[in-house]
Amino acid sequence: MTVHGLLGDPATGRTLGVDGARIHYHDVGDGPVLIMLQAFGPLPGTTAWLTYHRVVGTLAATYRCILIDYPNFGRSSPVVFDEPVHDLYARTTFAVMDALGIPSAPVMGVSTGGTVALTMALTAPDRVRALVIGSCEASTGGDPPLLAPFPSEVHRLFEDCQSGLPDPGRIRRLLTGIVHDPALVTDELVTAMHDLRVSEPEHALAWARSRSVPHTNLAALATLADIPALVLHGRHDRMVPLEQALRFLGHLPKADLVVLNECGHWPTVERPDAYLDHARTFLNTLAPR
Repeated sequence: MTVHGLLGDPATGRTLGVDGARIHYHDVGDGPVLIMLQAFGPLPGTTAWLTYHRVVGTLAATYRCILIDYPNFGRSSPVVFDEPVHDLYARTTFAVMDALGIPSAPVMGVSTGGTVALTMALTAPDRVRALVIGSCEASTGGDPPLLAPFPSEVHRLFEDCQSGLPDPGRIRRLLTGIVHDPALVTDELVTAMHDLRVSEPEHALAWARSRSVPHTNLAALATLADIPALVLHGRHDRMVPLEQALRFLGHLPKADLVVLNECGHWPTVERPDAYLDHARTFLNTLAPR
């Protein structure tokens, strides 16, 4: 995958200003709106397009897919922050929705995107029609698991990857920790992420100067009694262990859980067909608007 592949099709790419920052997103397809929020990974190379490139073509045949790159990722601006990072990303997403005249929509989020989706639902439940989430924590800073190590292996690899000068070896180690099948970590993908990091150094500098303030959402999830949720989680996720997905069953009143075997932290990349089958079946149950 080239740098162009990470950033997505320029024909569908758009930018708008949010609080002085440039926010990049893709607007693909026709039909009911589906907000799609990107996963966690090396910055700035982990983009919404990379997160969903294996499923967006199918989803765009039915939905108007809005794929949003967070500040410090992709073509969005570098931003220094001192707050729960998911609060920043939720505000960014609402700002994009406001600019596009979208009052409410289902929200799909993988990894960080799942936590952002939950933050959005807790902030403005009338704007989130449904949740398709997974590979995520409920809270900024994470909810310490009962059994798995914390911070996780991939958390530590991320800190190593983002420290110091760009290094293809560190990027490869992080990506190999993220996915279950190391064959998905191609030389082309590592090179593209490295090249983007070198060409956009301000993103990593802004992240290094920032502080994500921990904030727990776990108890508050019980208030989301009117929002249906589907949790799709990889059995072999080494960043957010499976037990965190099981927690959602006890805290999200309308959550169903699907566990994908032979899958790590990026189910849309690792098990796209299974992800699509479950996500579309769930979304089809929503009443049209």
